[in-house]
Amino acid sequence: MFKLQEHGTNAKTEVLAGFTTFLTMAYIIIVNPIILSQAGVPFDTVFMATIIATVIGSLWMALFANYPIAIAPGMGLNAYFAFSVVNGQEGVPYEIAFGAVFVSGLLFVILSLTPFREKLIEAIPANLKHGITAGIGLFIAFIGLRLTGIIADHPENLVGLGDLHSPSVLLALGGLAITLILIALNVNRALFFGMIITGIIAYFTGQLRFEEGFVALPAAPEFFIFGSPLQAFMDVVNYGLYAVVFSFLLVTIFDTTGTMIGVAEQAGLMKGNKMPRARQALLADSVATTAGSVFGTSPTSAYIESSSGVAAGGRTGLTTVVVSGLFILAAFFGPMVSAVSGIAAITAPALIIVGSFMMTSLGKIEWNQFDEAFPAFLIILSMPLTSSIATGIALGFISYPLLKLVKGKGREVHPLLYLFAVLFFYQLAFLPHA
Repeated sequence: MFKLQEHGTNAKTEVLAGFTTFLTMAYIIIVNPIILSQAGVPFDTVFMATIIATVIGSLWMALFANYPIAIAPGMGLNAYFAFSVVNGQEGVPYEIAFGAVFVSGLLFVILSLTPFREKLIEAIPANLKHGITAGIGLFIAFIGLRLTGIIADHPENLVGLGDLHSPSVLLALGGLAITLILIALNVNRALFFGMIITGIIAYFTGQLRFEEGFVALPAAPEFFIFGSPLQAFMDVVNYGLYAVVFSFLLVTIFDTTGTMIGVAEQAGLMKGNKMPRARQALLADSVATTAGSVFGTSPTSAYIESSSGVAAGGRTGLTTVVVSGLFILAAFFGPMVSAVSGIAAITAPALIIVGSFMMTSLGKIEWNQFDEAFPAFLIILSMPLTSSIATGIALGFISYPLLKLVKGKGREVHPLLYLFAVLFFYQLAFLPHA
């Protein structure tokens, strides 16, 4: 079913790759409920909705697209939901905001059923694709450095070197050193074993504690928090939430498209300028977004942490099946998952190292052609600095056709790029940013 031999992998490698991806993204089970609780959504509701949306999206990706790319509620989109839509200038109740997510999800499904998103992937120039991959690599490495405190906030320079004497930083540096040594010694599944060893060190140094035990029965999920599909559409009209729906839709499209391109390219799954089974893969996050809103979570996205599983050898949907199974188990092991995911130093070294692996895309960019190189550079620079894959892509999409027009090469640009250059400019200039 997963064509393991054809992809040069085996069941053992895929299972360990699934564990690696799960460990690097398990934080979302706890972080997402914490963020959405700021909008008044009950913690237990979001906890279960996060797991349900992740399992639906990841299983769809595994069974219909056969890609090692996990789907889960997106960071950034959850903050936009909580602090802009509910507690910000829109100021609507969270039930109505979930209705807007549902509407954007349905529109997302319709777009994914058409050739539109496949054409979009093909329309993105090769240099921009390489820039997206490298930008994601820098972004996840930056996330790893910040989560552990190796890089900290600075009042003048925005970021600076953190406290190298803090237990979290020392654990992260130790885990990074251990994992690098394993990789240098060509140890199979070095990323996975690096996380396990770091976790053991965290436990014996008192940083990892299981004070609330290991197992707890999950709460029963809620259903149709916003009332009904008809009510969701009526609320969007009555509250004038068109800009919110548009923002959810645009950001989710490009967060996921960018991540899929980056991870697929890293895994060697791209065929020239095309992504095989793109429509099935792109349906995964749109279906998960729609389902997630029904149970009570913000839009989903393909997860950049999937690149850690790819680096560990994952090449097929079996990796993603394992991720889905572990998320189902996590519903019953909430206290344990909460304890482990709360120690960023355990998983951050893998993110930092995977970020370095993704830098190989830099060598594929045509740096001697300014109109090709600068938009790619803008994507690479802005993704980590704005903490947004979609914003990085937006700046690249705006600058690329502009430079081509100035150089008299406007006909080389696909019409879709002109369309999205205008849409992205409108979003950045006039709409609240997700």
